[in-house]
Amino acid sequence: MMTYYILIGGIALVSWLVSNKLKSKFKKYSKVHLRNGMSGAEIAQKMLDDHGIRDVKVISTPGMLTDHYNPKNKTVNLSEGVYNQRNASAAAVAAHECGHAVQHAQAYEWLTMRSKLVPVVSVTSGMSTWVVFGGIMLMAATGVAGGIGFYIAVAGLIMMGFATLFSFITLPVEYDASKRALVWLKQKNMVTQEEYSGAEDALKWAARTYLVAALGALASLLYWALQVFGGRD
Repeated sequence: MMTYYILIGGIALVSWLVSNKLKSKFKKYSKVHLRNGMSGAEIAQKMLDDHGIRDVKVISTPGMLTDHYNPKNKTVNLSEGVYNQRNASAAAVAAHECGHAVQHAQAYEWLTMRSKLVPVVSVTSGMSTWVVFGGIMLMAATGVAGGIGFYIAVAGLIMMGFATLFSFITLPVEYDASKRALVWLKQKNMVTQEEYSGAEDALKWAARTYLVAALGALASLLYWALQVFGGRD
């Protein structure tokens, strides 16, 4: 178990470092005020309008970096800072979340795949590690490598596999949303070159948080797979 704790600790440290870097980037570019004077909410609404999307609402949501697109009720949810602010960070986030709305409207295949996995992952992700661990303990207690404990552990690995798959499918979804956002900001002359550079850098660090999460999920899956199948030998 010590190896697992070291692994989880290492992943948590990298995630914390990337998250802190992301926060510092958004704070930095929050000081780069937009020449056009538009708020995040106004930018979001314009991007939706430019893509002919009329059935998505832009609303404010509490918290910091809590921005997200909800495909169920078709809302672009912008954190209070992004919704009201008029800077490069707000422009980047608002356009990125609208990028997801555009993906939804155009039936982007990776977003469709991720949406289908949401109900499964929401049920299995919280219990997968406990199921694997319980199966391993049962294998050790009974001394039977191929018994019920093994199959319980494998069931846990399958649950964990869905969460890992979800993390990796999220990567193209997030990178594509950022790409759509940056292309629109540039083509519509919504930002100056300095503002664009800030938006691009902020979104780059945001994407890295998802990359770290995906690699962490894969590392955890491989570790537990080794424990299950190694314990069977």
